[in-house]
Amino acid sequence: MTLDTNAIFPELYVALGLSGSKYGASTFPLVLSSLCSHLDRVVQKNEKSMDVKRTKEIVTVFHGLRAPELSIQMYMERIFKYSKCSPSCFVLANIYIDRFLQRPDVRLTSLNVHRLLITSVVIAAKFIDDAFFSNAYYAKVGGVSTREMNKLELNFLFSLDFRLQVSPETFGRYCIQLEREGAGVSVERPVQVCGLKDLTNKDDSKCQPPLHRYSY
Repeated sequence: MTLDTNAIFPELYVALGLSGSKYGASTFPLVLSSLCSHLDRVVQKNEKSMDVKRTKEIVTVFHGLRAPELSIQMYMERIFKYSKCSPSCFVLANIYIDRFLQRPDVRLTSLNVHRLLITSVVIAAKFIDDAFFSNAYYAKVGGVSTREMNKLELNFLFSLDFRLQVSPETFGRYCIQLEREGAGVSVERPVQVCGLKDLTNKDDSKCQPPLHRYSY
């Protein structure tokens, strides 16, 4: 599927690095830095509010036992580098995460943001990109097992009632929000992360540690 919205907001898409975006893009676009800033801000706001109100977090399958050491930006850079998905997938992923968070008492925090990010990007890539990888590959990129990746994807889809369609107007509105978010963001050179030369090797100790599952 192709989300043809470039003709509606051409200047905006150029600014965000979405114009002409395609599978396998190598340059780290502004839209990703903007999304990192947005997610960081939401997580900090939610955790501060929960701490003040002493609100207990509702645990979902997307929650880890503890927050990963890898920052949101480093994690997103890793996903972008190895997933080879188009930058537009990250805008779509942002929309999907917002739809997921419409569930009662579910908030974006440091315990669930990484899993929600990899899951939403995977679903977005499968929905709009012409080519994508298997869940086994995405699981290795995201630092989870293939079994967990499958479980996260299915849970996310059912939580959205499989509402994956996004109108050009909605897509454009989210792009405008990300452009505003990115106004104060300085685009840095992506950090060097580990390689994925041997996908058959289960020992990926040189990469970031796997996301720890929450024990129910």
